[in-house]
Order: sequence, then C-alpha cells, then structure tokens
Amino acid sequence: MVRKFPEGFLWGGATAANQYEGGWNEGGKGISVSDCARHHLDVDVQDYKAHNSITTKDIEDALKSTDDSLYPKRHASDGYHHYKEDIKMYAEMGFKVYRMSIAWTRIFPNGDDKEPNEEGLKFYDDVFDECLKYGIEPLVTMSHYEPPINLVLNYDGWASREVIDMFVRYVEVICERYKNKVKYWLTFNEVDSMIRHPYTTGGLVEDRFPGRNFQEVIFQAMHHQFVASALATKICHEKIPGSKVGCMLTKLTYYPYTCKPEDVLQAQQDMRSTYCYSDTQVFGEYPAYLLAKFKNEGIHIKMEEGDLDIMKQYPVDFVSFSYYSSSCVAKNADGLKTTAANTMIAIKNPHIPSSDWGWQIDPIGLRISLVDLYDRYRKPLFIVENGLGAKDELVNGTVDDQYRIDYFDAHFREMLNAIEIDGVDLMGYTSWGCIDIVSESTKQMSKRYGFIYVDCDDEGNGTYKRYKKKSFDWYKHVIETNGACLFEGEE
Repeated sequence: MVRKFPEGFLWGGATAANQYEGGWNEGGKGISVSDCARHHLDVDVQDYKAHNSITTKDIEDALKSTDDSLYPKRHASDGYHHYKEDIKMYAEMGFKVYRMSIAWTRIFPNGDDKEPNEEGLKFYDDVFDECLKYGIEPLVTMSHYEPPINLVLNYDGWASREVIDMFVRYVEVICERYKNKVKYWLTFNEVDSMIRHPYTTGGLVEDRFPGRNFQEVIFQAMHHQFVASALATKICHEKIPGSKVGCMLTKLTYYPYTCKPEDVLQAQQDMRSTYCYSDTQVFGEYPAYLLAKFKNEGIHIKMEEGDLDIMKQYPVDFVSFSYYSSSCVAKNADGLKTTAANTMIAIKNPHIPSSDWGWQIDPIGLRISLVDLYDRYRKPLFIVENGLGAKDELVNGTVDDQYRIDYFDAHFREMLNAIEIDGVDLMGYTSWGCIDIVSESTKQMSKRYGFIYVDCDDEGNGTYKRYKKKSFDWYKHVIETNGACLFEGEE
C-alpha cells in the first residue's frame, strides 16, 4: 500500500504581514511595533536579548528616522506590491491553504480609531480574492507581532484593559468584512511569546513601568489577551457559521539532558512553562500549576467579573503551533554547551545537528510534539510554522537548496508517522516563510526559509525579483502526490 497523507490534508505555506508586506507607510497604514524594530547586524545571531530588547528611546529614535535600511520590516519582501505574483506561485506549487496575517494597523492605524481604514480593508479583500481565485483557503492570524505603536505610547500596550475593547472592535470589523472569504482563523501568534519578547507580542516596554514587577505586567497583559481571544472566538463563530478558530503556541520541545530525576523534573517544569498558555486557551481556564506560580511568586492579576466565564465559554476549536527544533534541559547547566533555539538559548543536544543559526534539527522531535499535544488536548492540530532558515546562494536564477529538501523530507515522514502510527488528528501543514521574509529573531533577510528567493539583502537593497529555488518543484510534487512521492521505491 502506498503511504500518503489523509484526503483533504491542507498543504501550504505561511507568512506574517509584518515580515512580508512592507509598504509600512502606504494605503493609510499606521505605525506598528514592528516598524520600529531595527536590526543589529553587528551583534552575534545567537544574542537574542540584544536583537529583541527595546526602550522608549529606541522607539522615539525609530519614529524620527527616515533610514528604512535600519528597519527591515518597513520594506520586508514588498509583498504589498507583489502579492498577486506570489499567490500565483503558491498556486503553482498547489497550495491548499495560505497562512497569513492581517496587519491591525492597516485596519485601525492607531488602534483606537473610531472608524476603520477602508483602503486597508480593500487591500485584504483583494488578497483573499486572489487566494480564492486559485482555490487557496486563507488561514488568517488576527494579531501577529504588530500592535499599533500608539497603544505602546499612550495605553501601556496589552497591559491596559482598554486594549481588549479596541481589539474586539477590530475583530468585529474583519470578521464581518471577510465572513464570506475566510473560515480558518488564529487569534494571537505564539501567544506564549509574551514572556520572551513582550514588546512585539504585547507592546510592553519595561522602562514604561517603573517601580512595577515587570513579570506581573507581562502576565496581566497575557490575561487581557486570553479574554480578547475568547471574545474573538465568540465573534467569529457568530458572524461566520462553520468557522474554525485556533490558538497558536511556540512548541518548545525539551528533553532532560540526562536521566537524573532532577533533569527530568526540570524538563517537565520547562514544558509546563510553554503549555500553560495553550492549556488556558484550550480548556478555557487557568491550569492549577499556573495559579500556583502566581501565588508563590506574588503575582497578582486584576480580573473583571465575567472574565473567567468568558474564557471558559469560548475555548478554541483547534491547536496550531510552530516547531523548528528541540532543546535539552538540566537542573545544573554549568559547563554544558549551549546553542540558539527559537528566540532563546538552550543546552546543546550532542546527538542532533544544527542549522546555520544554531537551531538544532530534530524531525523526531516534531513527532514527539504532535503526540504530546494530541494526547494532552484531543483536538485537531495544525502545524502552521516549520522550516529551515539558511544562507541561500542565488546562482543562475535559482538556489540549490537540497539541504532544505532534506529537512522537509525528514519532518514530513515523522508527521505521517504521527498520523498513521500514533493516531494524531493533523489538519494540515504550512511551512514558515514559504517565500523569503524578514526573520523575526534577528531581523535579517539573509536568514532565508522560502521555496521562493527574494532578491533583497539585510539592508533592503535589491530588485525584489522572485526566483524559484530547487525546493519549489520538490514541494509541488509532494503536494500533488499528497506525500506519496516521499516513499517512492520503498516497500
């Protein structure tokens, strides 16, 4: 019997508006937190703290700056002007689904505007129409690392209760506008990332909260996002019958470095530090261990009457996640080698190779993650980010990225193992950065993920012309055979 993925499996690719679109000051768009995040090309790529820390002065400098070469998300891949040709190429690959995000600042430029920006709404009408013309289902993230900068400077970002109402108004507008075009939605991208980079996720800048416990500020903002996510799910279900709303988490998969009970316990504790966010969104309530953390660490979350009822009444329909690599954990890490992981530094696993950026390549870890998540939640899963960031070289109009093909081949096999052997209900798969985009972790264009090469360097120089990589045709064949080609010649 030929092995292949289930009928109706949603193959596709993923981008985010802040990393793909550019056009930061066109079409009535407002300024987002991402438009004020500059690159630091002289900093080690594994120094995430330096790449992602930001102060109020940094924002003020960004707002004054006219040097867009320092702020790569202002140009990104220039998808704002190229989306039609890009979607046509996605269709050529056979995409069934395209995960993208709506830039909040294209719809409500300042977040607190009384009326939405019609030009921004029309732009996404055109993008969705282009997808649907080719039979591609949009999977839309409502908020992906780009709160309006106005909410940072005048409302304390998501730490402010008022932002829930602003977000709800935004969700009402986009669900009403696109109710006949989009049925798959995600609320907040990597909702757990508030802990690792609170600025891009929650619009939180530590120096704006003097004398306060910043950890408490972060969890307060998280609570507001939980309430907002539940309300968004409610709105989506009411306005779009049959719609599906998912949460999205960073699947940080941890292994104990040794079989010492102390290391095993540490790995369990660290896994909980990721699961607590999806636990809350899936089960509609705070897990006991997170409430214990609040109590033990003196973290006090202000809640309004009805918050917990709203969270309980409107949990998500499915669980989506990003998976790039796994990491090791030890109770005592002294003397152990470390390496980069997804926006963090972790203990290096000596049994696993690493990418150009230090992320460890672990296909079996994806299967482990799928099993863990499905056993925990018993809800459909969707892999919405996975891929290999690499230093691609354009030669004679193409890129020989066999290393990327090898990466995907190994991960796809483990995905099918999880489905066939482990009984996991996996809805679909969207590779991250299906076209080259600006990397979130280091703000580099040279960290390339795509099947399509974009002629643009880290400072925005280039023609922005698109070129198919070797992996383009390979992925096209995977989709058209529903994965059967992975096992050709095997018994």
